[in-house]
Amino acid sequence: MPELEEIGAELAYLKPEDIRQVTAAFEYSRAAHSGQFRKSGEAYIHHPVAVTGILAKWHLDPQALMAALLHDVVEDTPTTKDEIGERFGKSVAELVDGVSKLDKMEFQTEEHAQAENFRKMLLAMARDVRVILIKLADRLHNMRTLESMAVEKRRRIAQETLDIYAPIANRLGLNSIYQELEDLCFQNLHPNRYRVLDKAVRAARGNRKEVVEKVREAIQGKLAGANIHALVSGREKHLYSIYKKMQEKSLAFSEVFDIYGFRVLVDDIPSCYLALGCMHGLYKPIPGKFKDYIAIPKANGYQSLHTTLFGPFGTPLEIQIRTHEMHKLAEAGVASHWLYKSNDSNVNEVQQKTHQWLQSLLEIQEGGGDSAEFLEHIKVDLFPDEVYVFTPNGKILSLPRGATAVDFAYAVHTDVGNHCAAVKVNGELMPLRVQLRNGDQVEILTSPNAWPNPAWVNFVVSGKARAHIRHYLRTMHAEESAQLGERLLDQALRALGADPSKNQASRWERLHKETGKERVEVLTDIGLGKRLNVVVARQLLAQEMGQPMQRPHGAIAIRGSEGVAVQLAKCCHPIPGDPIIGFIKSDQGLIIHTHDCPSIKHYRDDPDKWLDVEWEPGLTKMFDVNIKLIVLNQRGVLAKLAAVIADEGSNIDNVAMEEEDGSQYTTIYFTLQVEQRMHLARIMRSLRVLPEVVRIMRVKNRKDGRMQTQ
Repeated sequence: MPELEEIGAELAYLKPEDIRQVTAAFEYSRAAHSGQFRKSGEAYIHHPVAVTGILAKWHLDPQALMAALLHDVVEDTPTTKDEIGERFGKSVAELVDGVSKLDKMEFQTEEHAQAENFRKMLLAMARDVRVILIKLADRLHNMRTLESMAVEKRRRIAQETLDIYAPIANRLGLNSIYQELEDLCFQNLHPNRYRVLDKAVRAARGNRKEVVEKVREAIQGKLAGANIHALVSGREKHLYSIYKKMQEKSLAFSEVFDIYGFRVLVDDIPSCYLALGCMHGLYKPIPGKFKDYIAIPKANGYQSLHTTLFGPFGTPLEIQIRTHEMHKLAEAGVASHWLYKSNDSNVNEVQQKTHQWLQSLLEIQEGGGDSAEFLEHIKVDLFPDEVYVFTPNGKILSLPRGATAVDFAYAVHTDVGNHCAAVKVNGELMPLRVQLRNGDQVEILTSPNAWPNPAWVNFVVSGKARAHIRHYLRTMHAEESAQLGERLLDQALRALGADPSKNQASRWERLHKETGKERVEVLTDIGLGKRLNVVVARQLLAQEMGQPMQRPHGAIAIRGSEGVAVQLAKCCHPIPGDPIIGFIKSDQGLIIHTHDCPSIKHYRDDPDKWLDVEWEPGLTKMFDVNIKLIVLNQRGVLAKLAAVIADEGSNIDNVAMEEEDGSQYTTIYFTLQVEQRMHLARIMRSLRVLPEVVRIMRVKNRKDGRMQTQ
């Protein structure tokens, strides 16, 4: 087995029985892939063996190594998941299934297929993190051997890796894989830039070698003088990080001085802070460039002290100070669970943070829409440039940079997010859209009557918050639309002489067979205007109907509180007491206009578009209405008007004024909340008797946002 011998040394940590199991999986995989070759011309079996070798460096368990050897068998050969389960056990079969793509399913677009693949893989990863470790090793080897692919395919795979896989590696703390993936992506996406930058770094390496060695010796000497035992090494930044810095700050290569950084490894945490003091005594620190990731670790468990100093000749120096254990975690991340002792508290903390993030994936999945939306939310969480804030009891939460109070609320708990009504930041009431800063103490005030606002989607930044808000809005939208759709359909059935309550089950069963649509889907479509109620009624009664189609009769009762399924038109602002008419508008539901609204003139000749509607009696809801007053320009007039409006039981929602220079008159626009038309008439009569009021009228809004008299 010459192929398996390539990684023999990496498998030395396994027991003899484990090696026999891995060997059996190798033989099975080699037989299944027999006759298959990679684009490079080598036998296909070399690829799963190479992937297994990468995982063996992390000392993963035999099941993960067996799954790595078999990870392409289900996808590329007739072998099934069940066959693998029978031969190698359920655990191995589940891992292989989690890694396998969904190529055998049909999707509308390649983007949809990719998004669905990611969703399946990430959810499998939430159940077992070994899935993503196998996938990352698989992607790393594929990126190392991309040269045999067509240029366009190389670019597509590299972009996908940069967008998804490299950030996942970073999120899981797999630092070395993260950096190698980024450099390989850079090499394939921008080959010319990569070559030029690589050449420049190699040239600079020779020129700066003496400076780097001089600085390293100075650091080592300073620490030794303070009796701090430390290992100091100069490290070169990877090419893609240099390129990103040049892009973000519009720098030429010659202006990027901190290509080299220095890493200081010490024995314990107190020594980290002592070493930091030595560094700040050796070279001046640059203000604002110090970060303490030991006291507040990154979301992936990474711990270190970071500081930037003014080095010799004014060159900035990046210094990282950490313990040897922290360094192992920084390089191996979540894989440390297998590579090092699992009772190590630092390793367990990394596992806990990883578990929390994986659980958040499941929450996003439950609240998300289609696979593309799920992937959109995940991408947000994969680039978390973190901000650290405190709960009232002192717990630290890590949120993406730019996170708002609503993001914080959803990070605490979904119910807190869904019912958040206000927020206190550092003890002061602030708007919910306020962006949080490092060190803020945040307290969310909830109310059982508070619900997500559609506007929140425009300012939240975390995937979890966005997914839950959209899920809530989608659910409420569907429920309201289905209720309206049922009322519209009942009206149409009665018009056709049918009793809506009779034969419901058989009618809907027949319609389901014909259309494949469930009852609630059809009702929702009617409520949203995607289907006409009379058409669906005729379909339901297809075998019962003997009379010609009639127009539905009987008006639909409107409460004004139906939500998104019924909307009051902005062009005429109808209120109870106004004669109204309803129009079905595709994807918007039922739009209510006043009878004399100019914007509906062209619908009048199309009876299929409009419905008879009426206000439900006894409404207590308040409705917005606009009025315009021309008043004498006198002191205190606005206060008088507001007092009259308040005495009549109305609220002022908005006020605007237009005043011409030198004129004795002022125009005032009010948006008032009234119960119905008679309430509005009473308010207008009370205002009209004021001596300062010259003229008063009800107005409606034009599309340009200014008001127009009715």
